Amino acid sequence: MVTKQFRGSPEDADLTRADSLAREIFSDVANKWALLIIDALGESTLRFGEVRDDVEGISHKMLTQNLRMLERNGLVERTVHPTVPPRVEYTLTEPGRALRETVHRMCDWTHRYLGHIEDSRRRFDT
Repeated sequence: MVTKQFRGSPEDADLTRADSLAREIFSDVANKWALLIIDALGESTLRFGEVRDDVEGISHKMLTQNLRMLERNGLVERTVHPTVPPRVEYTLTEPGRALRETVHRMCDWTHRYLGHIEDSRRRFDT
């Protein structure tokens, strides 16, 4: 699969502009549920219930909304198998797997600085 390169105007790719497409995409994927779903899917293909089991605390509604958003943005591929009942599976696309690498770096950063952040919060709150 070849990732399509951006062909719009420079304004559409400018995160500093409130009306840019880049900011809209960033807003979509930079939420806790989307990041946790991306991490849960990893290199595997999962059914809806499996994703829900892996993302503790997510409601059915939030999982549905986020999977649809990720599919719309081309980060998740949804496959419906013609069975009764229908079997639906989700997998990351190439851009989704690339974003997962960034998510992993964020997780590594969190683990590295968790103690520092906890100490700072404690000092700030006292």
